[in-house]
Amino acid sequence: MMRWIVAGAGIIVMLGPGAVYSFSLLSGPLAAAFGWAPSEVTWAFAIANFFLAVGALTGGLIADKYGSRLVSVIGVTLWAGGNALCSTLAGSHSLEMLYLCYGVMGGFGVGMTYVSVLSAVIRWFPLSRGFGGGLLIMGFGLGSFVYNGIVKTWGPFASLAASAQAYTGALARAEAAHTPFAAGPYLLGPAAVQHLMQLFLNSGIAFGVFGCIAALLLRNPTATDPAYAAQYEGVQMTLPQVLGDARFYVLWAMLFLNVFGGVTIISNMVPLMRELTGLSAADAAGIYAFIALSNGLGRLIWGAISDRIGRRTTFAILFGGQALTFVVLDSSGHDITLVVASISFLLLCYGGGFGVMPSYNADQFGVKHFGANYGMQISAWGMAAVVGTAFISTLRDATGSFAGMMQPIAVILLVAIFLPLLLGESEKRGLTASASSSSAA
Repeated sequence: MMRWIVAGAGIIVMLGPGAVYSFSLLSGPLAAAFGWAPSEVTWAFAIANFFLAVGALTGGLIADKYGSRLVSVIGVTLWAGGNALCSTLAGSHSLEMLYLCYGVMGGFGVGMTYVSVLSAVIRWFPLSRGFGGGLLIMGFGLGSFVYNGIVKTWGPFASLAASAQAYTGALARAEAAHTPFAAGPYLLGPAAVQHLMQLFLNSGIAFGVFGCIAALLLRNPTATDPAYAAQYEGVQMTLPQVLGDARFYVLWAMLFLNVFGGVTIISNMVPLMRELTGLSAADAAGIYAFIALSNGLGRLIWGAISDRIGRRTTFAILFGGQALTFVVLDSSGHDITLVVASISFLLLCYGGGFGVMPSYNADQFGVKHFGANYGMQISAWGMAAVVGTAFISTLRDATGSFAGMMQPIAVILLVAIFLPLLLGESEKRGLTASASSSSAA
């Protein structure tokens, strides 16, 4: 019973930080509020993902020593505080302030929360780590779905989205014509800017209250608990040992490439859908809320599948499926149904990579030092976010379009299929017959 309480609490904690995936919903209004270029605003998301990795390593090391509850509360507070502080942008108009509050502070908090909660929950599912990890990380993926749904029902949002569309559309036309862009007529008015600031403040308060309350229910099963003791037996590799093992770098590269493919879609979801389909910003945001569901469900679905067919085979399928889908998306011909189906499947696989990788790491290196080991591996996530954002921003600024990214990413993911084949199948270290009783606990 306790493991379901911990898992349920963990999902609630993860919903708030998971709203980081909703950044493209806010990037257009932010650009239109302060006259920033969309590519400049997108860097806040990249910075958040980079510091997510830093926060994950820090939080993992602390959680292994002091437990997940303390770390998750700190992480939730930083994420909530970063959002709330973004409400001061109306006074500063500072792009650097956005980077610092949302990117550095918020991203660091997301990372601490992510790895600490995962470190607790995955230990409660020793014989079905793919399912347990996927179940929890589903909460992180569904964070954007829940957040988008709430924001859409908020009265001022439709007006913010329409104004952002007018701003980015005028900017794109100016860039295409190679003429100077007069931003003044398209900037948000004072009332609209205030609404945007209020959205950040309210979001921060909600993230902090609900996240901290749920985090108080977290705890790890102990090594002396008979139902879970077996997973602490056998070889339990420390972080220095893991860093000396070639398997770590293969897993790191797999996570990097999975994130690289997905972050180019997620960080520019609304403008990408508008370009490919001609939808309005409000309609694209509405469909995005539906598509975000795939990102969350993919974590549970592929995590559970990996328990049955193995982590290696699952990851090969994920890479191959994404490669093929990028090719399909490139030739979609503005077909709304095909675009939505393709992006949904890409996010299903992108989320699936996150659902499978924690159990892959624990199977290979053990769970005793999982927080530090997986916290280090998440550096691939942060690095891929920076590289992927630089890739798409450079391409978008040079060509005025997202279209040119599809085929190169497809080729990269096609080559990535061979990475999991370099590894043996998961060893599920530390599991013995005595653990079988825990699967029914």
